[in-house]
Amino acid sequence: MSTLADRAEEREKEGDEEREDERAGAGRAQPVEVADGYRAGRTLPLRVELVRQLKRRRTMVMGGLLFALPFILLIAFQVGDPGGGGNGAQRVNLMDTATASGANFAAVNLFASAGFLLVIPVALFFGDTVASEASWSSLRYLLAAPVPRARLLWSKLAVAFGLSLAALVLLPVVALAVGTAAYGWGPLQLPVGGTLPTGTAAVRLLIVVAYILVSQLVTAALAFWLSTRTDAPLGAVGGAVGLTIIGNVLDEVTALGDWRHFVPAHWQYAWLDAVQPQLDWSDMIQGTSLSLTYAMVLFALAFRGFARKDVVS
Repeated sequence: MSTLADRAEEREKEGDEEREDERAGAGRAQPVEVADGYRAGRTLPLRVELVRQLKRRRTMVMGGLLFALPFILLIAFQVGDPGGGGNGAQRVNLMDTATASGANFAAVNLFASAGFLLVIPVALFFGDTVASEASWSSLRYLLAAPVPRARLLWSKLAVAFGLSLAALVLLPVVALAVGTAAYGWGPLQLPVGGTLPTGTAAVRLLIVVAYILVSQLVTAALAFWLSTRTDAPLGAVGGAVGLTIIGNVLDEVTALGDWRHFVPAHWQYAWLDAVQPQLDWSDMIQGTSLSLTYAMVLFALAFRGFARKDVVS
């Protein structure tokens, strides 16, 4: 009897061990079978995404507008009086130097467009990128290809950044060429007096373009985050532009005092320190640090939210 009882107890223990092994196996992630030759890092190549975006009508229209702006300003300066009628001494002084040389004409183009016009292509390229796929009902098919979600966002983010950089470089390059043809190649005449040699002026203009790009990262990140939250491209682009405009309005409210220093728009013209006799980095450093901080938070929210999103479009 004792032998039978011992055998029954052993069988019960073996059964318990088998059930524990089954539960442990169920808790472990099962290996995922993939097709031969599949590599997640090779899905949605940047070249393919770039070609797709370059063929979009909005890309060509935006490029055409930025290309045409220097010619429009050239006609305006030829028809009107560059030194007449202004809204503020700083703007008048800078506009007074527009016809001094090609470098001055390029600087004026940047000043005239940095506050609003250059916001539009950045918001468009970043805000339209994911939401447009959802609006076409192609986003779910990309993910079913399968393209990993993080890979999809990184590809679209890299292409949007490249197109935004191209847009910000296109304007001063065309303006420099148009201004040089119209007013000649010469030193950069400073609004406060004095000049910068052509070599130094070229470096200063590169600094200006780089800072404008960094300052637009807040708009870019905001548009990208909204693009992952909505299926309406216009909502993402319009939301980013609208909030940027609100930031500009808040910066004009002097009653906010030092709180305005936390508004990215407060530092958007810090690059004017690059067109001074002595280059001053202090304001540009503050503006860069604030812009990068906001941008990193918004980009992180975009990746985190999209990784958990139920994509049905």
